[in-house]
Amino acid sequence: MIPQAVDYKRAGSVSEAISLLAENPDAKILAGGHSLIPAMKLRLNSPSLLIDIARIPELRYIEVRDGGVAIGAASTHHDIISNADIQSRYGAMIEAGELIGDTQVRNVGTLGGSIAHADPSADWPAALIALNASIKVEGPNGAREIPATEFFLGFFYTALEEGEIVTEVVLPAPAAGSRSVYRKFMQPASRFAIVGCAASVTIDGGTITDATVAFTGVSADGAFLDEAVGAALVGKAASLETIEAAANAAAEGAELNEDHYASKTYRKHLAKVYAKRALAGACGL
Repeated sequence: MIPQAVDYKRAGSVSEAISLLAENPDAKILAGGHSLIPAMKLRLNSPSLLIDIARIPELRYIEVRDGGVAIGAASTHHDIISNADIQSRYGAMIEAGELIGDTQVRNVGTLGGSIAHADPSADWPAALIALNASIKVEGPNGAREIPATEFFLGFFYTALEEGEIVTEVVLPAPAAGSRSVYRKFMQPASRFAIVGCAASVTIDGGTITDATVAFTGVSADGAFLDEAVGAALVGKAASLETIEAAANAAAEGAELNEDHYASKTYRKHLAKVYAKRALAGACGL
């Protein structure tokens, strides 16, 4: 299907993009376009104006800050997975990024666009939650920073307010002895997650001192932090037996997704399986 007619403007700065949004309330931000354009073709979204922010220099960078890494929202998936600073610190980001779409999608699609779209089966949200990332946004009322755990609020629904755009993602410095991974059972055609699990684990002297587990694809409400699984690991030996016991509680109480790819029962089973795989990887087992 062909989209309805739409105007197009390329913003030269973040402030210009915010002004254009304020002047055109039904406009949409265009970065990589891999989520927005298909929605427009299906007439699920028919903005009067597309505001292109993909070439704003202040939105495309990756830099080390205080041992962590700041990523500009217009950085592509390829920018992220090919960056040495991210490769050396955040395994979950590399593994999640490498599993997104195909080469074309990874070369053009952006981190900011993906998380602002908040597809409940997208890969980045789980990785960002597990890594305790924060998301910086800017709008007509100024800038603010939102923890990833508070950014993803539901089905294609985020904490972004009217007129705001994502400008940056901040990954905190990883703790000594920590490791993160991402594991996914994917739909083979779209490569979206039927179940995806990101895990970050800190080990000291063979004991798990901190653990964060997040899922995507599991819940109809989108990515979420599984606090019960993480809590069940802390203070325990980093062993397969510990992981097995903790993973059995995966997705308890979640509003499970159900579609023609997987029933609720199957997704619950996969959540346990992929929690075990992610945690085993994060523990180096």
